[in-house]
Amino acid sequence: MKYTNSIEIALPRERVAQLLADPAHLPKWLRGLVLHEPVHGSHGRLGTKSRVVMRSGQRKIECIETITRRDPADLHGIPQESVVHFDREIVGAGMWSVVRDRLIEADPETTLWESESEYRFSGLLMRLVGLLMPGSFRKQSQQHMQDFKAFAEQGKDVRERSN
Repeated sequence: MKYTNSIEIALPRERVAQLLADPAHLPKWLRGLVLHEPVHGSHGRLGTKSRVVMRSGQRKIECIETITRRDPADLHGIPQESVVHFDREIVGAGMWSVVRDRLIEADPETTLWESESEYRFSGLLMRLVGLLMPGSFRKQSQQHMQDFKAFAEQGKDVRERSN
């Protein structure tokens, strides 16, 4: 299953990239995040593997995220014509996913965030979930992007409002 989501954020691209890359901000916009800890490498750096635990309702989902691309590595002084890339592979029980995020300068004060997601499932239960509820994955991805936008533009924290 593959899909693409996008959203415009009313901030310069460099600021958006810095906010997305800062692990201290993850709980403020990544709804359901319980834990995001590097087990090998430094947060956000190429090749880093992190243990990620998410809560969805009463269920906890644990996976390993590997950073497969971060370009540019330094998020200060990004050239105007550059596109910022954050790619990661996520592996969990019965699921493999890759997410390719691009931050594009729409204008000096606006960033277009495009996110391509691909999922593959193994095991009967996860295959059924992927088959019966494909829209829920796209919807959750869009929700995370909207939550980030609200955090970045208005300082809203998902932990401070009812879910």
